[in-house]
Amino acid sequence: MKKPSRTIPRNHLKLTWLGHSAFLMEAPSGKKVLIDPWLDNPRAPASAKEISGVNLILVTHGHSDHLGNAVQLAKSMNAAVVALFEVYLYLQAHGVTTAQGMNKGGTLAVDGISVTMVDAIHSSDIDDDGRLQPGGEAAGMVVRFENGFTVYHAGDTALFGDMRLIGRLYKPDLALLPIGGLYTMAPREAAKACELLNPKHIIGMHYGTFPFLTGTPAELKKHLPLRLRERVKELQPGQVVEL
Repeated sequence: MKKPSRTIPRNHLKLTWLGHSAFLMEAPSGKKVLIDPWLDNPRAPASAKEISGVNLILVTHGHSDHLGNAVQLAKSMNAAVVALFEVYLYLQAHGVTTAQGMNKGGTLAVDGISVTMVDAIHSSDIDDDGRLQPGGEAAGMVVRFENGFTVYHAGDTALFGDMRLIGRLYKPDLALLPIGGLYTMAPREAAKACELLNPKHIIGMHYGTFPFLTGTPAELKKHLPLRLRERVKELQPGQVVEL
C-alpha cells in the first residue's frame, strides 16, 4: 500500500507588494519575511504602517531606499535581520541586537527558512544622517521556505550572465526583478534575466516610485518570449497575491 505523501504543497506563499522593492512574504506556517523594508516610499500603501509579527527582515544593500525602516522595525518587532556584513555592522551600531551578517555565496537557516546571498551588480554605501559610510556590495537574496517555495529577490542590479547559474542552482518559483531603469535594469534587460532564470512567476519592482524610473510591467512583457509573458504578474501597492 502506497503511503500518503507528507510533502507540503509548493504553491502556497502569500505575497504583498509594499511599493518600490519592499515585499512582505507569508509562508504557510504563518512566518513573515519582510525584504528591503522602505515603508516610507511614495508608493507604499497605508497598510504598510500596520505590519506586525514579522519574523525575519532581509536587506539587500545599504542604500536608504532598501535599508529603509529596518532599524525601527527590527527593534519594535524583535525580528531577526539578515544583511551583508558591512550593513550588519551598521545595524549593530544602531542597536539592532537581532542582526546577523553574512556574505555572497553563504546560506543561513533562520527558523526553518533558508536564505542564500547571491551576487548583484550595484553600489551600496550607507547614508548615516548625511555621512556616507561603506556598505560593502549590493546583493540578491534567494529565500527558500519550509514547503520548498523559492523566491529570488534580485535587489538593485544590472543584468549579469550568472543569473543563469542562480536559475540552475536554486530554481526560483518567483523572481522579483527591478525594471525601472537608470539605476537598475530596464525592462529589456530584465526580460533577458527572466530567460536566464526561468521562474514560474515574475514580478517587477523598483519602478514608478519616481518619474525617472520609467520601466513598466507592460514593457517587460513586450520584451519577453511568448512562453514567459503569461508568468508576469502586475501588482498594485498593497495588493496581496497567493502563489
